[in-house]
Amino acid sequence: MRIAIIDSGVTLPPPAPPVAARAAFALGDGVAGMVTPHPDRIGHGGAVAAIVRSLAPNATLLDAQIFDEAPTTSAAVVAAGLRWAVEQGARLATMSFGLPSDRAVLRAAVQDALDSGVLLVAARPARGAPVWPAAYPGVIAATGDARCAPGELSILPGAYGACPRRCGDDSAHPRTGGASLAVGHLAGLLARLAPTDRAEAVAQLDRLARWRGPERRTAHG
Repeated sequence: MRIAIIDSGVTLPPPAPPVAARAAFALGDGVAGMVTPHPDRIGHGGAVAAIVRSLAPNATLLDAQIFDEAPTTSAAVVAAGLRWAVEQGARLATMSFGLPSDRAVLRAAVQDALDSGVLLVAARPARGAPVWPAAYPGVIAATGDARCAPGELSILPGAYGACPRRCGDDSAHPRTGGASLAVGHLAGLLARLAPTDRAEAVAQLDRLARWRGPERRTAHG
């Protein structure tokens, strides 16, 4: 399965195989266009890609770089990266971020990707207002659930819960986690399951879910 990591870039240490294709996107004069790719400067995309690789080592990665030195971007840039991923034959795309507003340019790109049969997994915070693209119909939303180890899932209101941590030893990044990394875990699991379409993907995820509903805490814990 070809998986597009739409993020800050994919830089993985050897012996990880190289990505199949790489492109970067940014705004220029208000228009999103291609720019020269660079190594992952903030480590966000690399962390997501490493999680996907850990769960689906045979997956082929595509690197659609939409962040530079900070995890901020625009709807037009995300749309450009997503359209490129579809052109490159992606069957699944990760979007480990959330934009605060619905924008027509992103909505159209998401719908075109879904119509092309691409599975889209996007981050949805556990609390707060909706974010996009996770809020679009057809997008599979993921959020962090501390109950979940790699390969485990929960069904939460409006999203699937997945492991919120990096793969391997997380002690070097104690503050890193949440919905953005849960996207990588959910995408890696989907790549391993290899569903033929979204309906099958949802059915498989629902069958695998270990918990349903948020964790309930008592007065003692």
